Amino acid sequence: MEQLPDRKRVQEFARKLFGHYTSGILTLMVDIGQRTGLFEAAAKGGGTSQQIAERAGLNERYVREWLGAMATGGIMEYDAASRTFRLPAEHAVCLTGTSSRNLAAGSQGVAMLAKRLPRVAECFKSGGGVPYSEFRPDFTDYMDASWRLLYEGLLVKGFLPAAKGLPERLAAGMRVADLGCGTGHAINLMAREYPRSRFVGYDIAADAIERARAEARAMGLTNAAFEVADVTRLPAETQFDLITSFDAIHDQRDPAAVLRSAAAALAPDGVYLALEPRASSNLEENLANPFAAWMYGVSVLHCMTVSLAEGGAGLGTAWGVQTARQYLAAAGFTSVEVVEAPGPQNSIYICRR
Repeated sequence: MEQLPDRKRVQEFARKLFGHYTSGILTLMVDIGQRTGLFEAAAKGGGTSQQIAERAGLNERYVREWLGAMATGGIMEYDAASRTFRLPAEHAVCLTGTSSRNLAAGSQGVAMLAKRLPRVAECFKSGGGVPYSEFRPDFTDYMDASWRLLYEGLLVKGFLPAAKGLPERLAAGMRVADLGCGTGHAINLMAREYPRSRFVGYDIAADAIERARAEARAMGLTNAAFEVADVTRLPAETQFDLITSFDAIHDQRDPAAVLRSAAAALAPDGVYLALEPRASSNLEENLANPFAAWMYGVSVLHCMTVSLAEGGAGLGTAWGVQTARQYLAAAGFTSVEVVEAPGPQNSIYICRR
């Protein structure tokens, strides 16, 4: 006899499922808040919907409804007696300012990925994928916004020092390449910090490279260059002392070729430093990882599909440390050290030939 579903468990799961839907809606509300300056306005002090709307220069009725979502969603506090809203200082740290702890821009990803949802859903039936070209230009905007403050807060003080002695070598002068550089902010920050080193960023997205060059000009940098290039084939005549990649390997069409190219382009005492999502290659070991569902979901909607669209490996966002070590060893790296990056989402791979 077929066992009937447990009614209590059905109700519990229904609440959990609706909680997921609510989180998705709140993510879009956070997106609106960071796009319109509402969080910055609220961070200046408590106020009524009218007062906060006036600070932000926005329509009060829309702001009032948005504040309702913020209050009931636990993002802002509401005092019924005075009908005022308050953004707690601890929440403001994560939603405002120039610190790397400001995560507000990450909310853009949901709306950006949702635009491609119908095309991705088709791939479940037909296979293949949605090519990277179909995600631009808003994917470029999202990645720039999501990583800009992280680079500014953590690149020089956190990511690079993970490799012992690397900051000192950069200060003395190194030849550096960044693979999948996007809008080039990491390169430009390193070039400004280490004027004796020379930097080049490679990316297949011409729109991102143009923005990288424009920023380098605006910063007055003479030691940073950018090229539209396929990073599976780095210039054979150039040897780099440092090669970096930030969240750029797992979604490549041919990650094995990229890593072989990086190994071949390294000088004998060179270092390859890669930042990749912190995960296991085994699903069962990711079940307790609070970021795992996000990784697998983003993989379906972008990282895996852009690789499969080109007939690629389709490693996915949560390709994991075990698979990464296998790929790095096959590429020719004989020394691979894995350390935790600042923040809980990524690992740093420090690789030498």
